Amino acid sequence: MSTSVKKVVLAYSGGLDTSVILKWLQDTYACDVVTFTADIGQGEEVEEARAKAEQHGVKEIYIEDLREEFVRDYVFPMFRANALYEGTYLLGTSIARPLIAKRQIEIARETGSDAVSHGATGKGNDQVRFELGYYALEPGIKVIAPWREWDLNSRTKLIEYAQSHQISVPKDKHGEAPYSMDANLLHISYEGKALEDPWTAPDESMFRRSVAPEAAPDQSVEIEIEFTKGDAVAIDGKKLTPAALLTKLNEIAGQHGIGRADIVENRFVGMKSRGVYETPGGTVLLHAHRAIESLTIDKAAQHLKDELMPRYAELVYNGFWFAPEREMLQAAIDESQKNVTGTVRLKLFKGNVIVTGRKSPNSLYDEDIATFEADQVYDQRDAEGFIKLNALRLRLGKK
Repeated sequence: MSTSVKKVVLAYSGGLDTSVILKWLQDTYACDVVTFTADIGQGEEVEEARAKAEQHGVKEIYIEDLREEFVRDYVFPMFRANALYEGTYLLGTSIARPLIAKRQIEIARETGSDAVSHGATGKGNDQVRFELGYYALEPGIKVIAPWREWDLNSRTKLIEYAQSHQISVPKDKHGEAPYSMDANLLHISYEGKALEDPWTAPDESMFRRSVAPEAAPDQSVEIEIEFTKGDAVAIDGKKLTPAALLTKLNEIAGQHGIGRADIVENRFVGMKSRGVYETPGGTVLLHAHRAIESLTIDKAAQHLKDELMPRYAELVYNGFWFAPEREMLQAAIDESQKNVTGTVRLKLFKGNVIVTGRKSPNSLYDEDIATFEADQVYDQRDAEGFIKLNALRLRLGKK
């Protein structure tokens, strides 16, 4: 193991894993550690990380509010693509990693650090997402991934190490170590403990951002979301910043039991894993965005965009946010959004998101053409030739 590192920037949450890593870096590499804590809407008091870092003698502590940048420059571009990994996952963890990686590299440059470090395990996707981001932005940076180096290869050993070094071990309300969680303004994910058995239902007490659908109000709520060029800009006529808008949607949708997903997904490293996710505001946003697109995007363009989406989602999931192919796809997606402006009305009720109306100044929907009543603009006899031309190869194939 190399000990040539002089200073390392650690992505530091102040939780169990990164608190252990902080102490381990100091002992193993005998280097200065710079801690970086990003507030991306995880809903916890990030300033607590400062006190914990100071207890370990850290002199350079970065705590930054990145919520607006996170939603504006990462979540919203991804939602323009309607990205869903394997048809179900709204990529809440995946989309946060490139922002954290970018800021870590910037801090490394500011502080003269020669290495960066993260708390992702050697089994998961996050190690790939962080490190692809690091190398894309700073090709020569040294990366320290403790889970791939140390012998603390289980949760039990990690807790034993923490206790032996007077590092506090968090407990849930049952007095046990909590589920492995990742939270930001877009979602909360839960893994581990009983969830490792894909047949075991999640405990209701685990959820933090939504009520169970059956416990949601018996009266629905109706909201309107306004879009400009593919991005949500207002709720019920009130203009909001990107982070404020997503925060508001989380609040409303969570109250109505929306946004829970229980998924067995294919990790980039090859294994299947089970995760439970809460994405209330994002679930509503996806339905609304698709509804306004249905009114404003040309048929062929819309279908091509839908064909590109799984590839785009896979790139985000696997950590290729800064890759040229993701940027190329983003340019095409953003071009498709230039007329995606208007308002969508939705009803939220016991876990359901129901679109009840959409309107746009750029609407391609023509009621005079679509009507089932008599009209003067569509000659139904034209359909005969259209059908026969499309049937030609089918008829020839039967001869």
